[in-house]
Amino acid sequence: MFRKLVLLMLGLGVGLMACSRSGVQNEAVNKIRLPMGYIPNIQYAPFYVAIEKGYFKDARIEIEFDYSFETDGVSLVGAGELPFSVVSGEQVLLARSQGVPVTYVTGWYQKFPVSVIAAPALNIKEPADLRGQKIGVPGLFGANYIGAQALLFSAGLKPEDVTFEAIGFNQVGAFASGASDVVVVYTANEPIQLRAQGFDLTELRVSDYAQLASNGLLASEKVIADDPELVLAFVSAFIKGLEYTIEHSNEAMTISATYIPDFETLDSKVQKQVLDTSIEMWKAERLGYSDPQAWENMQNVLFDMGLIKEKMDLGKAFTNEFIP
Repeated sequence: MFRKLVLLMLGLGVGLMACSRSGVQNEAVNKIRLPMGYIPNIQYAPFYVAIEKGYFKDARIEIEFDYSFETDGVSLVGAGELPFSVVSGEQVLLARSQGVPVTYVTGWYQKFPVSVIAAPALNIKEPADLRGQKIGVPGLFGANYIGAQALLFSAGLKPEDVTFEAIGFNQVGAFASGASDVVVVYTANEPIQLRAQGFDLTELRVSDYAQLASNGLLASEKVIADDPELVLAFVSAFIKGLEYTIEHSNEAMTISATYIPDFETLDSKVQKQVLDTSIEMWKAERLGYSDPQAWENMQNVLFDMGLIKEKMDLGKAFTNEFIP
């Protein structure tokens, strides 16, 4: 009996010590600055929801959103200065081709969110009809440019079969004024704005013709190796926010309004359409999952464009190990 009592007391002591250590650890909050790549927007609803529903708080994470266009999230993550960033798929492969040690840890968008829109008078019904057209893009870089190239490749066209014109992030104004009859846009943004203003347009969605690695979350190889628990906590909290947003879009919109300056001045119907269109591109049987074929396809597009000189081991470019 005495021996059992001693063992019980020892067990209690070890348990109390473990609880004490756990309590100390749980008091630490990871304050994370997260580069977003764009201004506050309803399309970031999963992050806003994850904060307001306490998912990040439960994970002992406090987020500061960095909406500055000047912030190079990929480079900062690769250098170990930040643990995570919001990125698009091509950024990951372009960075890794230059030796930047980063890995994509969450697939947020399951469909590449870029479209080419055209004036109906041009009678563009499919990608092959783009031959000979002048196409307005924000610049000869980024997801818009990559998506447009993928659309051309799907029809057997080459870059020289069209003329790309850099117009800045002014697609709505350029199309509305007639300065550009064909422009590359984000599927859940400019087409909705233009239709709301009464413009007719033809839309070719890249995702209808090519499955490409799209927007998601990036981490450094170092943080994955040194603190996998943080990566798992961050990814899990985000996916909970993503799932809740998909299932409760009206509430998600209300929550997001508090994060978007002057939201009350925006057209609520347009904002809801933007969110609903985004949700259709987020849905998946397994939220957060990265499709290996989408990464193969993205690598092929970048290789064909000459943006990467040789193909790489994609097993290090993305991972599904942190997806619940």
